[in-house]
Amino acid sequence: MIIKNINLIDGTGKDIQRGVDIKVENNVISEIGTHLNGDNIIEGNGQYLLPGMIDSHVHVMLEMEPLERRLATPFSYNFFKAIDHLKRTVDAGVTTVRDALGADLGLKEAVNDGLILGPRLQISVNALTITGGHGDSYTKSGIQLPILQDGYPGLPSGICDGVNEVRKKAREMLRAGADVLKVHATGGVTSATDHPDYTQFSLEELKVIVEEAQFRNNRKVMAHAQGLQGVKQCIEAGIHSIEHGIYLDDEAVQLMKEKEMYLVPTLLAPLSVIEFAEELGMSENSIKKSKQVMQDHIDSFKKAHQADVKIAMGTDAGVFKHGTNLRELELMVEHGMTEMEAIVSSTKTAAECLGYDEDLGTIEVGKKADFILLDQNPLEDIKVLRDPNNIKVVSIDGQIVKDIR
Repeated sequence: MIIKNINLIDGTGKDIQRGVDIKVENNVISEIGTHLNGDNIIEGNGQYLLPGMIDSHVHVMLEMEPLERRLATPFSYNFFKAIDHLKRTVDAGVTTVRDALGADLGLKEAVNDGLILGPRLQISVNALTITGGHGDSYTKSGIQLPILQDGYPGLPSGICDGVNEVRKKAREMLRAGADVLKVHATGGVTSATDHPDYTQFSLEELKVIVEEAQFRNNRKVMAHAQGLQGVKQCIEAGIHSIEHGIYLDDEAVQLMKEKEMYLVPTLLAPLSVIEFAEELGMSENSIKKSKQVMQDHIDSFKKAHQADVKIAMGTDAGVFKHGTNLRELELMVEHGMTEMEAIVSSTKTAAECLGYDEDLGTIEVGKKADFILLDQNPLEDIKVLRDPNNIKVVSIDGQIVKDIR
């Protein structure tokens, strides 16, 4: 396959390469140049080609909706809804995701085997959480109302307390097929009985999770960490990426930079909770907390960016609508990144965060042919990426999975 006459934004941060051709052989980029020839020609006609976008924090098995609808939905119906979530994600130009809770091994293999269309999936299966913490579905009424049903063979419950339980639960997630371990190290915006600033798990417990992931299975740990104390415990424990990072101070930012940790800010999450509160069926408690954390979240993002902390794009899609993922780039630019920095955050840096940088994240010879095509230049207006209709072509692993030229 030859993609002719495109303007290349390769994801490395280099300037646009104009009027170039790209050759794909055996699903891999084999040549970048001019006047390339082949049998299968895609005419770029001066369109802009970028690497497939990577969302480092999604929940493809869920999409928030009013409580009465969730209670009336049969368990298996959610898997069929996920097919739509996955397709909308691809249509938005996202070709790889890291699922932060909910997707099990069966869903990943269904995508890999071509039974359903979806982005490449890196899964955490379920998140480890303490009793009464973010992820525990217990409410003030004493009734448990899980956002997503767990406890079935493919999705073990994540609740665990104490070093021994935590170690066993980490092993259960790895046994269930987790590519990465997810831990709720603090409270959260959407949980009923805690607050984003509450610290969960002891330092010793967090270290055990890291130990099980790294030393036994060569895996990483991603931590939902919003409050400052929880973030600092994650840093000390050797966590790989901080998800959300709502309350960061200068010390935390400096330590993250020194340890080459990643921040996945998910700026879109609290904003979308507020904007679509009624449609999503969000509680008054969640709306209130989202408003409380909004400015601190932005300030922490700015602090991390200014200190050159590694920032990988992630959205928390599933807490809000799938397919709106690339609006996150617009927010990152609004709060201090250049357009090019936002694109690199969503390609090269995100691939590094997921450990996929040898094969993905940039348009270079030897990399897998994950790419998108659009008419407009996102370096002139990053907002063009937020509308899936502007994404004309999507390729995953050299296969065209969307073409609306």
